[in-house]
Amino acid sequence: MRVIVQQSEPSRTSDCNDKTGVELLCVVRALLKKIKRRVLVGDKVVVGSIDWVDRRGMIENVFQRSTEILDPPVANVDHLLLLFSMDQPKLEPFALTRFLVEAESTGIPLTLALNKVELVDEEVLNTWKSRLHTWGYEPLFCSVESKLGLDSLLQRLRDQTTVIVGPSGVGKSSLINALRSSPHASDAADVDNWFEPILGSKWFEDQRVGEVSTKSGRGKHTTRHVSLLPLSGGGYLADTPGFNQPSLLKVTKQSLAQTFPEIKEMLKANEPAKCSFNNCLHLGEPGCVVKGDWERYQYYFQLLDEIRIREEFQLRTFGTKREGDVR
Repeated sequence: MRVIVQQSEPSRTSDCNDKTGVELLCVVRALLKKIKRRVLVGDKVVVGSIDWVDRRGMIENVFQRSTEILDPPVANVDHLLLLFSMDQPKLEPFALTRFLVEAESTGIPLTLALNKVELVDEEVLNTWKSRLHTWGYEPLFCSVESKLGLDSLLQRLRDQTTVIVGPSGVGKSSLINALRSSPHASDAADVDNWFEPILGSKWFEDQRVGEVSTKSGRGKHTTRHVSLLPLSGGGYLADTPGFNQPSLLKVTKQSLAQTFPEIKEMLKANEPAKCSFNNCLHLGEPGCVVKGDWERYQYYFQLLDEIRIREEFQLRTFGTKREGDVR
């Protein structure tokens, strides 16, 4: 069984291997709560005490997770789909960088998709394509309006558990609706009838589509919970609440550089030479091999300063310290 929707209580699970399996409304075993074993969307679980009439059960155990991300909280993720829009809201390079850093820090394969391409001209698209190439990314341009790029996107989602993330208003819910109704993805009727509704639930109906705030230029939240949506062509798609500022709480001063493909490429290009210091932050230290003019250096410096302030606060508050050694 697999957890497909998570609220405070109860968790809802479904058979992840059999498309004809019923959906169960489950509570979590008291022992799991006692040992603080949290149940996440995407968890593979053992369900017992099943009442097949009322379709209820109890989550008795949680299998070991292959991956886990905390923001949003989802387990056993194979693939991240980072969605931004070209306009409404406008694509902002620093905001995009924050999301990319957060995504890269998970170590999970990533696809960057840029939606609403119909709102900008071809010159803008080509400029961004070239720009992102220098960042180390090959974006997939798409449009829910014209269906551009949806077939390519579906191929990347097939047979994987994918989490779709991005700021509010970029079209996540619209994209999910388009992908789940696409004739190339599956038989739409099969998707709609995978699970019979429980207690009037609406989890698997079309996702609500929101608007962009006229004041901030950013999206308004429409998704309020994390849910694992089945694709009958194979795989799951996790919709998540939109948010505008990834926390970067798992990114440290030492690990930040590894979330920038440009830095990794410069380090690789200089092999076997390495920076003179194991704890080099690539800020012009003596013997640093990461040099040259690259666009996102200022963003790297800005994020590094943010993380430094956070780590210094943690050191003062909790007495934790991270140190690097001189080689």
